[in-house]
Amino acid sequence: MSSQDPFDSALDLLRRLSPKNITNNLSTLVALSPELTEDLLSAIDVPLQISRCKKTGRDYLLCDYNRDSDSYRSPWSNEFDPPLEDGTVPSDRVRQLEIRANEAFDVYRELYYEGGVSSVYFWNLDDGFAGVVLFKKSVEGAAGVKGTWDSIHVFEAVDRARIAHYKLTSTVILNLVSESGSLGELDLSGNMTRQTEQDLTVENDDSHIPNIGRLVEEMELKMRNLLQEVYFGKAKDIVGDLRSVGSLSEAQKERSVHAEMISKMAGGSK
Repeated sequence: MSSQDPFDSALDLLRRLSPKNITNNLSTLVALSPELTEDLLSAIDVPLQISRCKKTGRDYLLCDYNRDSDSYRSPWSNEFDPPLEDGTVPSDRVRQLEIRANEAFDVYRELYYEGGVSSVYFWNLDDGFAGVVLFKKSVEGAAGVKGTWDSIHVFEAVDRARIAHYKLTSTVILNLVSESGSLGELDLSGNMTRQTEQDLTVENDDSHIPNIGRLVEEMELKMRNLLQEVYFGKAKDIVGDLRSVGSLSEAQKERSVHAEMISKMAGGSK
């Protein structure tokens, strides 16, 4: 009997463990199998970490797409921390697009998230460019209520004659926690991934920014609605099946009215 591939085994194990602990579980697997480090880090989406650019003082998000060795590139200064002499950076043309995209999505973040942190990273392709748009928002309310939303939008833009072909892969990681002495602990964690492809008109390089923004905006709204149905709608259905929200007297009254209607219908059919 042939043995299973170690990488497939690692992915299979991570799918069966709690998504809340994905970062720690991934670190443990990397420590156990260092040869799988690059493959696992590029294949598994984990909650984003925040760092601060030493040159500009602005926060930015860490991910596998702005990592080179053990250093991370700031989208604001284009410099690595810790410093890296030969770190991979985009070409001048793509870097200018990256700068404009960070400015545009910073406005988008403020409008839609009213806080949080955003970062955009671009890199070169032979027939165009690719990038990732990141958002992170954490909230902490009263009575131990906490929530974290991480959005990871990876795209490719292939240049054609006055048209660009965009392929977008979006992942949302949601973590909701409520701790109460009277109600106990509620932990709702998980992620969702969706893909889309579109051909959009391109007049010049500046056209890429609104095109990418439109794709990301539509995907985020769609995934938010899906998450609301999956997380909250299903949870509401389950709780409703377990415990009625109406009083006992109301339930008995409804059953009596229902029985009376059935009786009258049966009597009228004779």
